[in-house]
Amino acid sequence: MEVRAAGRFAPPTAFVPSSAITYDQPLVPAASWIEVTQHSDQRGTRVSLRVRGLEPGYAYGVHVHQKPCGADPAAAGGHYQNVPGEMSPENEVWLDFTARKDGSGKASAFHDWGFRRGEAAAVVLHREQGGAGERLACFSVPFAPPPAG
Repeated sequence: MEVRAAGRFAPPTAFVPSSAITYDQPLVPAASWIEVTQHSDQRGTRVSLRVRGLEPGYAYGVHVHQKPCGADPAAAGGHYQNVPGEMSPENEVWLDFTARKDGSGKASAFHDWGFRRGEAAAVVLHREQGGAGERLACFSVPFAPPPAG
């Protein structure tokens, strides 16, 4: 099973709404680009991230969150966790990266578990790498549970 979503960041007040929202335009400029893919099978789930147009050299923290993005950065809820309560890269999907000189970046994570239906809905870019930090941008992604069987 494969999910692919791509978008261009826009501020929450944009005339044309976007599934990719920037809350901090110096670090995530309007019109910068993001793509997220999810591949799930019997072995597990791989989530991959690609971006273009971000602040060169900046170290972004990125995690899968529970709810879709909204005008309020808190709308995406907390991190998706395989086992609720434990904050770690093994229990969550962490896609931290440092933007290259051209503002591009990529990351991927693989887990031997999959998303529960309706409990993973966005990727949030944070000010700091690691477990938490201020939300710079959010991208709504239609994550799906792994195929049955």
